[in-house]
Amino acid sequence: MTAPDAKADLRLYLQSARDALLWKLEGLSEYDARRPLTPTGTNLLGLVKHVAGVELGYLGDTFARPSGEPLPWIDDEADANADMWATADESREQVVGLYRRAWAHADATIEALPLDTVGTVPWWPSHQAEVTLHHAVVRVITDTHRHAGHADILRELIDGAAGMREDNGSLPPGDAAYWEGHRSRLEHAAREADRNA
Repeated sequence: MTAPDAKADLRLYLQSARDALLWKLEGLSEYDARRPLTPTGTNLLGLVKHVAGVELGYLGDTFARPSGEPLPWIDDEADANADMWATADESREQVVGLYRRAWAHADATIEALPLDTVGTVPWWPSHQAEVTLHHAVVRVITDTHRHAGHADILRELIDGAAGMREDNGSLPPGDAAYWEGHRSRLEHAAREADRNA
């Protein structure tokens, strides 16, 4: 595989994760986009805010290509987990806009530099801080897909919408009755396994 082909492959997988994550916000109220659905507060808009910072950090600052975007939630004085939720004053449009600008900045870094370019992750210990662009892109792809998976579960909890994209559910076909029957079979199997343990 040549270097340009490798870059195209990496960008394809990164963009598919980005698109999947943003699709999870479509059609939701402000409340549903922000509400915490796990004991640790995981929420859809917070995931988008987080991955925007991840892209700007790993595919910007690490390679001496700062974006100039203000990210007050990553300052030393910021509250813990401030990047994982949107305040009432941070609109969905602001967070999504930041994420789209982070994409553009990250894509420009990928385009401008060879994959073997070495950068320094500013927040890592100095003895481990050097990474190649290839490593950083793979790390961001992995992180974004992980969070897109979180978003998939959160959205299903909100209104039952599931799948990778609107045009690709990546699930077997079935109506509500099918899925309720399927879930009941799984519940039965889990209880039976527990009794047999």
